[in-house]
Amino acid sequence: MTNEEILAQFGPREAMEYDVVVVGGGPGGLATAIRIKQLSAEKGQDVSVVVLEKGSEPGAHILSGAIMDPQALTELFPDWKERGAPLNQPVTDDAYIFLSETSGTRVPNPLLPPFAHNHGNYIVSLGAVTKWLGEQAEALGVEIFPGFTAAEVLYNEDGSVKGVATGNMGLGKDGEPTDNFQLGMELLGKYTVFAEGARGHLGKQLIARYQLDAGRDPQSFGIGIKELWEIDPARHQPGFVMHTAGWPMENDTYGGAFLYHLEGNKVAMGFVTGLGYSNPYLSPFEEFQRWKTHPRVRYYLENDAGEVTAKRLSYGARAINASGINSLPKFVFPGGALVGCDAGFLNVSRIKGSHAAIKTGMLAAEAAFDAIAAGRQHDELAAYPKAFDSSWLHTELNKDRNFKNWFKYGLAVGTVMNGFEQFVLRGHIPWTLHRDKPDHAYLKPAAECQPIEYPKPDGKLTFDRLSSVFISNTNHEENQPAHLTLKDASVPVSINLAKYAGPEARYCPAGVYEFVPDEAKGGNAQRLQINAQNCVHCKTCDIKDPTQNIVWVTPEGGGGPNYSGM
Repeated sequence: MTNEEILAQFGPREAMEYDVVVVGGGPGGLATAIRIKQLSAEKGQDVSVVVLEKGSEPGAHILSGAIMDPQALTELFPDWKERGAPLNQPVTDDAYIFLSETSGTRVPNPLLPPFAHNHGNYIVSLGAVTKWLGEQAEALGVEIFPGFTAAEVLYNEDGSVKGVATGNMGLGKDGEPTDNFQLGMELLGKYTVFAEGARGHLGKQLIARYQLDAGRDPQSFGIGIKELWEIDPARHQPGFVMHTAGWPMENDTYGGAFLYHLEGNKVAMGFVTGLGYSNPYLSPFEEFQRWKTHPRVRYYLENDAGEVTAKRLSYGARAINASGINSLPKFVFPGGALVGCDAGFLNVSRIKGSHAAIKTGMLAAEAAFDAIAAGRQHDELAAYPKAFDSSWLHTELNKDRNFKNWFKYGLAVGTVMNGFEQFVLRGHIPWTLHRDKPDHAYLKPAAECQPIEYPKPDGKLTFDRLSSVFISNTNHEENQPAHLTLKDASVPVSINLAKYAGPEARYCPAGVYEFVPDEAKGGNAQRLQINAQNCVHCKTCDIKDPTQNIVWVTPEGGGGPNYSGM
């Protein structure tokens, strides 16, 4: 049944009204809600706010490295240390290493550009920080609805955003209501703030509807794949931060890796592959597994005899924005706003986005509160972009605006030119590099590319996808419509497999997509099998599919990963 048919039979939906509806319970969404409630208390004017979070709790779906710059958090809660915010491990040392296949060269710290220094920052579990922010929000009177997906944007007759509707529950695989069917509900607000993270499902729709990206560079993304390990205390260096570039990536493929020493003998390690890569045989997951075999990396996971003594605890993956300020869409529209990575505020040069999410959430909150106090609703919050333009965040993003685009000329040129812009020009850059096409358009036909043979996993240092997904605690109710949808079911075989060798089977880090024999056609032909229950909600398929035939939509609330310690 279509949504219209369901509403005709089971509607109308129950509606709840708030002053502000926030979609997404990550750092940006929670900062929005918190700041509104802080202003409500300061000004003596009650403004109601609700946060919808598709995960089982705030932080369940959050994935990041993460090194956190506390500047925005300090503005939100000057007493965050006294409140017990889980920023426990300050950075003690930075190492940037260029890898060859067997060795590595560390850049002397005095030669690191300003954006590469992490003094004053903290290595955190961003999931834990987000959970803590949720507790602070609830203490201020914010209503948080975990396990509810915002599945649909609702509009007023004048075209302004009216609010959102949550997804229906209890639909079977065939889309028909089961005995457990529950109609979604409407959450209506004077303003609706979207904070879904990178490649937000509704944010993408809003950008298209209001043409918010007109005149901007196409957004660029990377896929970040992360593992959490517990290592031998003898090899643990609390606060040590290591970033690498080079091997195993080719010179013309943007990417890099990190290894962060948290407290408690734990290290977070991960690999980021720019989704503008051209070779359809490339597998970001396999590149990450291969990276772990480098001597400069495996040292932390082995003993002196070369035996793996560390234990892998958790796994996850998430798309990240990688464009910077050149690709920022207009982030306000009638009745609402985009904050954080839903708009693309991550600073790719610093590999940091949580501080930007918190800051933009605060700016959007202040604009919304003032508008409501003035008796306005459903108009454009012009004060938000104006405040951003005069903020420290704008200054930070602007001086690094060319960082990613220099690397389209290769690793060596990108490194030299970024160093020149930061050391010689000190961020006062007279030019802007532009990007002319989205990530999926860079993929070349398989016939023009060299296949890549990846080594088999050993189950100790390197692993396969399915064992990795298992420790992400990913779960979806099996009897529900697949949330990974195809515009045209024939395209994966007729175009993606025939022309690009089926890249969806490689760019997905969770084993969702696989080409299998099509028994209905005698077994010689292939068909695409979608294992939606494996999906970790990284959004890579929605971004990298060369025909843009795959569309990620919201599953039932609470489904997906439940990250622990990530």
